[in-house]
Amino acid sequence: MIELNIVLLEPEIPQNTGNIGRTCNAMGACLHLIEPLGFSIEDKYLKRAGLDYWKELNVKSYSNYTDFLARNPQGQKIFLSKKATIPCDRFCYSDNIYLIFGKESVGLPEKMLKENKNSCVRVPMSSCARSLNLANTVAIISYEVMRQHSFVGLDIGNIR
Repeated sequence: MIELNIVLLEPEIPQNTGNIGRTCNAMGACLHLIEPLGFSIEDKYLKRAGLDYWKELNVKSYSNYTDFLARNPQGQKIFLSKKATIPCDRFCYSDNIYLIFGKESVGLPEKMLKENKNSCVRVPMSSCARSLNLANTVAIISYEVMRQHSFVGLDIGNIR
């Protein structure tokens, strides 16, 4: 079984976090929120974007990144950034993984990217695009991880 964890470092937009929560439910993933948050967990936009899935979601909160690392020492940590050089489909993801995403306005801190250079991946995109929406990026990477693990644990329907 895959232990997929989505980690949002200081997310700013409640609608993105709500949509990411829906993706986590679809994947059987845990959502990790690292403070400070740019909204309240009780935010109506967060709940609206997450619809009725939010109450079913496995969410964990942390006061900062150090707290997150202390409580989650195990597992492969992967850092997502447009500044990374490794395309997301050319990376080998373990079956216990933490996908770490930065805040919408600035992404992950430069220091974090430099310290984890060999664990940084990106979604390929046109050179004229500045960035992708955070919720879309989470979905793309999550499905790539699950594809590499043959979608174990997910309902794949009647594929022939």
